[in-house]
Amino acid sequence: MEYERTDVVVDRLELLRAYGYGLCMGTADALPGVSGGTVALLLGFYGRLIAAVTAFTPRRAVAILRGYRPERRERAREALLELDFGFLLPLGVGMATAVVLIADLVSTLAESHPVAMFGFFTGLIAASAITLGRSLTFTTPLHAGTATAGAGLALLVAADLVTLPGGGPVVILVAGAIAVSAMILPGISGSLILILLGQYIFLSSELSAFVRALGDLLGDGSLAAVIDPGTTVVLFLTGGVVGLVTIARVVRIALARNRELTLVFLVSLIAGSVPAPLHNIAETHAWTTETIALTAAWAALGAIALFALEHLVGGFNPE
Repeated sequence: MEYERTDVVVDRLELLRAYGYGLCMGTADALPGVSGGTVALLLGFYGRLIAAVTAFTPRRAVAILRGYRPERRERAREALLELDFGFLLPLGVGMATAVVLIADLVSTLAESHPVAMFGFFTGLIAASAITLGRSLTFTTPLHAGTATAGAGLALLVAADLVTLPGGGPVVILVAGAIAVSAMILPGISGSLILILLGQYIFLSSELSAFVRALGDLLGDGSLAAVIDPGTTVVLFLTGGVVGLVTIARVVRIALARNRELTLVFLVSLIAGSVPAPLHNIAETHAWTTETIALTAAWAALGAIALFALEHLVGGFNPE
């Protein structure tokens, strides 16, 4: 019995540790600048995360879903072990906790203090591009061309010159596929992708509304209030699952075949995304001297915050 109690304590500590990892990773992914993948590298569980995500296949998903049948429960259990579900579940819950809390804060600040928030985000993104770019080399015309392509694509998207095809559910699905894929890659922040695609505030607000509506159901809330934002959340998560088994795998293959060139493109994409948050400020404020000064001040604060974090953890490295 002594050994059993010890095993239970160890299991609980592992769950708490994975949940803590999820909180850190979710916080990074909910804020543009530091990616969840980079946090996973810094905390030492990136390899385990990638192994678990790579193990996710439609075949294993079907095996788990069929686990309600007694004769298929053993195979479902094996599939869960292959997916490292005991690690992924508390990690995912921790990430969801952080994302929900920050989404609520973001949706509030977007209305009350947009200059401060988006100015801060601008600084985070710029400092992130600098810290990650330090470890890269641009020694050949191919490097320069790749960097130009990455930064140029981001600038075109930020300026609304390149947009996603379709609208509504299609955009949400595509945004989910790209953003969730970015969340597990070192260097790219999922929330940065959402800002670039113009979906960050909308999705933060929808997530906050969904969580509040679920809470209201415990009182006198209505199911109808849950359905609309809930549909958006489900679409985004569906896109995310698709992205994990498609886009994320493609990027990992590119990293395996030509890591240096792929990282140059990804970091240049971040650099080209620096002006993206400014579009949100322009929607509510004219670019007066006061607005420019406030934006610059908050951007400087964001950059200082990221450089300070870099110093504390010993440097960010996309490798």
